[in-house]
Amino acid sequence: EIASLLSLYGGQFSGKQEIHVNSPFWILSIPSEKMARGLMKRTVCAKSIFELWGHGRSAGELYASLRSYPMDKMLPYLQSDSTYKVHIHTFNKTLTQAQKIQKIDALEFLPFKGKVNLKNPEHIFWILEDYGMDPNKVPEEPLHLYFGRWIADGQRELIESYSVKKRHFIGNTSMDACLSFIMANHGRVKPNDVVYDPFVGTGGLLISSAHFGAYVCGADIDYNTIHGLGKASRKNQKWRGPDENIRANLRQYGLEQYYLDALVSDSSRPVWRKGMLFDAIITDPPYGIREATRRTGSQKETVKSAERSTENHIFVSSNYHLSDIFFDLLKFAAEYLVMGGRLVYWLPIYKPEYTEDIIPRHPCLKLISNCEQMLSSHTSRRLITMEKVKEFKDQDQNSYLSDGQYLPYRGHNSFREKYFSGVTKRIAKEEKDNQK
Repeated sequence: EIASLLSLYGGQFSGKQEIHVNSPFWILSIPSEKMARGLMKRTVCAKSIFELWGHGRSAGELYASLRSYPMDKMLPYLQSDSTYKVHIHTFNKTLTQAQKIQKIDALEFLPFKGKVNLKNPEHIFWILEDYGMDPNKVPEEPLHLYFGRWIADGQRELIESYSVKKRHFIGNTSMDACLSFIMANHGRVKPNDVVYDPFVGTGGLLISSAHFGAYVCGADIDYNTIHGLGKASRKNQKWRGPDENIRANLRQYGLEQYYLDALVSDSSRPVWRKGMLFDAIITDPPYGIREATRRTGSQKETVKSAERSTENHIFVSSNYHLSDIFFDLLKFAAEYLVMGGRLVYWLPIYKPEYTEDIIPRHPCLKLISNCEQMLSSHTSRRLITMEKVKEFKDQDQNSYLSDGQYLPYRGHNSFREKYFSGVTKRIAKEEKDNQK
C-alpha cells in the first residue's frame, strides 16, 4: 500500500528504505513533508508518520544520533514562542508513568526553548520504542529506539466509520472496509478516475474508490443483487427492503454523486464498446465457497434449469471455472484499462500447492505486488496488483493459451473441493480429539 501511494504522489521506494519485516516501524526516504502528508491522507495501514531526528539500538545510540542531527533543521520547532509536548509509545511493552517521565527528562540536552502545552501544542515529538514481536519474550531494553517530530496520522478511523456492520446494503461476501481501502490504494485511485468492478455484488469496493473522488460503476450476473431484491443477508431480516441497493450505500456516505451505474451483465461476455475506458479495475471474483461461480449460457454436461426472478427475468447459467474467471478478468483489464491503469483482485489459493507460477499472467499486464491474507491453515488468498504496460492488440486475446505455463492455473478450479476437504479433515480431527 505504501509503495503504491508513494508512486501516486511522485515518489518511489529506493534502496535506502530501512524496513524491518518483524517490526511495526519503518524508516522511509520521502522527498518532502507535503508528500508525507499526502501519503497519510490515504493510508489505512500506517498509523502515523514522523520526521526522524534520531534512532539507535540503545539509549546511548539514540542520544548520539540526536546530537548529530543538523541544528538548523531542529531550531524552527524549538523557538521560545512555540509550544510543544513529548509522547512516548512502546510496542510490546507497557511503561509506568515514572519510567516515561524519566525517559523524557533524559532528553534535556535538546535545546527546547518553548513552553510545554499538553492539551494543544504547536509541535508534538515522539519517542518510539520497539520491544520486538513476541509477547512471551519481552526484552528488558528496547531493540530499536526512535525520536522524531509528528507530521500526520493515517486514516485508520475509516475502518470504523465505513464498517460493514453499519452499512445499509450488504451481501454474504461484502468486503471488509479496511481491505476495500487497501485495494483502492493499491489501484492508485484518485479524483475523477473511472473505477469498475465486474463482480460488484453489493458495491463495497465502489465505496472506497468513491471516497477518494473516483466515479464508480460495476456489473454482476445476479439480477436480484443489482436490483436489491430477494432474501436479505443480514441476521434477523428475511427480505431486502425497498431502498437496499448499491446507490443507497453510496448515498449513506454522501458519495452518491460519484455513482455511475451498475449493470446486470456477465463478465465473461463484456458489453462495453472497444477502447480504454477505466483507470482502475478493482474486484473480488467469486471463489465458489459463499458465492457461486457461474456465467450465462449452457453446457451440455452441466445444464442447469432456468432460474426465475422478479419481472419474469429468465436466464440460464452454467459453471464458470476459476481459471477461466481469472483469465477473462486479465483479458478484460488488458483491453479496457488505460495505459498505466491498475487491476487489483483477490486470488484464492491452496497453500500446500502454492507457487508464484500459478498467478495468471498477461503480456499487457505487469505484476506489481502479491500480498497474502490467511484464510485457514491450508488456504489463503493473494491480493494481486497488476499494471497495464502495453497496448492491447488482437493477437493478445488468447496469448496465454499457447503458453505451456497455462496448465498450473487449472489447479484453481478445484479450490472449492480443497477448501472443504480441509474443513472436513479439521472437523474430524476435533471430533477425534474430543473422544480422547
